[in-house]
Amino acid sequence: MIDLDIADGIARVTLNAPERLNALGPGDLRELTAAYAEAEASGVRALVLRGEGRAFCAGRDIAGVDPATDDVAGYLDGLVTPLLRRIAAFPAPTFAAAHGACLGVGLGLLAMTDVVYVAEDAKVGSPFAALGAALDSGGHWLLVSRLGPHRALDLVFSGRLLSGAEAVAAGLFSRALPASQLRDEVDAAATAAASGATEAFLASKRIVAGLRDGSLDLWGSVAAENAAQSRLRDTADYREGFRAFQEKRKPGFTGH
Repeated sequence: MIDLDIADGIARVTLNAPERLNALGPGDLRELTAAYAEAEASGVRALVLRGEGRAFCAGRDIAGVDPATDDVAGYLDGLVTPLLRRIAAFPAPTFAAAHGACLGVGLGLLAMTDVVYVAEDAKVGSPFAALGAALDSGGHWLLVSRLGPHRALDLVFSGRLLSGAEAVAAGLFSRALPASQLRDEVDAAATAAASGATEAFLASKRIVAGLRDGSLDLWGSVAAENAAQSRLRDTADYREGFRAFQEKRKPGFTGH
């Protein structure tokens, strides 16, 4: 079950199947995709993703899946990949609060989110060594880009899981926090972003995506920065930011 709450310019998407550690079946993925689509259509200025219960997301729900008839392509190509693309391209800053198990497709959800805060004792990685399956949902890209090929394959071959604190120290995610502080800190970060200059944030998000995907090099990113700044000059928030600085007051951004 996926819950969506929209208030004060922030969408809060909750994976709410704690009895199965928020493992995701086909129906859950469709609901999650619909929640992101609804949040986007509502024009929110920030989004928070989190999980109820003891885990963020333990990956795919394979209870009852028969390997002989498993529609792997339908699940991954048909459902997971379009969802990951939608998350990565969401037109506002996105945040995740991750605790407990963060595995498989759950790890993929985090990889595509802009800012990820994890509980210090979260469990992150690839449990596929015990399944005879390959890491999926963008997991190879995440591990190799942040850890390098040797450490990535060590985790894949061994099935060893990183703690949240280890994952952040290794550069996988944004910040590690005590589990008791996780939701409050993520909500505070999303609230701050929702009152910020959204168009400027999105300009940076696009540039970072280009650097991540290899479509921008150093000078390409400089050119993209220059073009973005020229576009932002014509926004209300750009003018408000300059006026506020000159008048020595806090800016009041509208996201436009």
